[in-house]
Amino acid sequence: MIPIGAVDGERAGQPTDWPAGWLDALCVGETMVMVTPTPGGRLDAESTFVLRAGGAESNVAMFLAALGHRVGWAGRVGADPLGDLVVEQVRGTGVDTSLVEVDQARPTAVYLKDPGPDGTRVYYYRRGSAAAGMDPEYADRIDAVPATVLHLSGVTPALSGSCRALVDHLVSIRPAGRGLVSFDVNHRPALWSDRSAAATELLRLAQAADVVFVGLDEAARLWDVTTPEQVRALLDRPGALVVKNGAVEAVTYTADSVTVEPARPVEVVEPVGAGDAFAAGWLSGALRGLDQTARLRLGHLVAGAALGSVSDFAALPPVPAICAALEITPDSWHAAGPSAATAAGGSAAAKG
Repeated sequence: MIPIGAVDGERAGQPTDWPAGWLDALCVGETMVMVTPTPGGRLDAESTFVLRAGGAESNVAMFLAALGHRVGWAGRVGADPLGDLVVEQVRGTGVDTSLVEVDQARPTAVYLKDPGPDGTRVYYYRRGSAAAGMDPEYADRIDAVPATVLHLSGVTPALSGSCRALVDHLVSIRPAGRGLVSFDVNHRPALWSDRSAAATELLRLAQAADVVFVGLDEAARLWDVTTPEQVRALLDRPGALVVKNGAVEAVTYTADSVTVEPARPVEVVEPVGAGDAFAAGWLSGALRGLDQTARLRLGHLVAGAALGSVSDFAALPPVPAICAALEITPDSWHAAGPSAATAAGGSAAAKG
């Protein structure tokens, strides 16, 4: 029985009285150094830039930590100053980084953002990175850490054959005692040799997960589907399927319910990373035992914070504002009770 925890000031609060070694969530994948211009700048010699840690899974971990959960990030970085920056920044948000490995031969990956009037272009420099060397042997360390939720994304299996084998182990070969497997499809076309390979592999992994997040745009690109209902017909095995339709709405499908929640209107500064933020909000709601509507609202709220920042990670509203957006009482948010997933033997977050 895992207590969700108390509140500390304006943060959502750090869980207390945890069994030794237990995490609310463990997120596994590559984190790079993100180079992004300050607001109003472009990728040119006239702009100033900031360096931040950026990666789908660590983004989820950092937002979950900000929401009060005990969470870890597992990945691999190079033995270089950029690797140090990544680990220090992720750890600085309250995320456990004790599972991170340092590769003495491969470098930490880098990506650059170029905001423009028609959207943001992203340039990746990750071939041969430290994280691309992750393999199934790394799973032995991950398997040893009990977590209510194991979160992965479709980025990792695209990095290398050994990374694909790692994800396959974690998703398909369920280690004894492992909780829910959460999988964000997160299709990155540039990382795959062809569309057919991506479509087949990401469909297989998503079907093996308990909770799946997918954007309607990427589902259309991968599988030629155009509606959330068609996505659910294709992904019929996960206990919970969350289909995100950009600035329009998000829909959750479970075995016995369909829940639709319109997106929140926000001013968009930078769109990259909002999907990771949404996943963190939804998972936090599930871990707290909130209903399906509140989970979607929390996903939208956290995504809105990311959309308003040049970085993938951003500060969240204070707890009273979160509660008002979710239409719940602060007492409901603060209540120290078992996480829904653990109390139901690892199934409640998926089934609702």
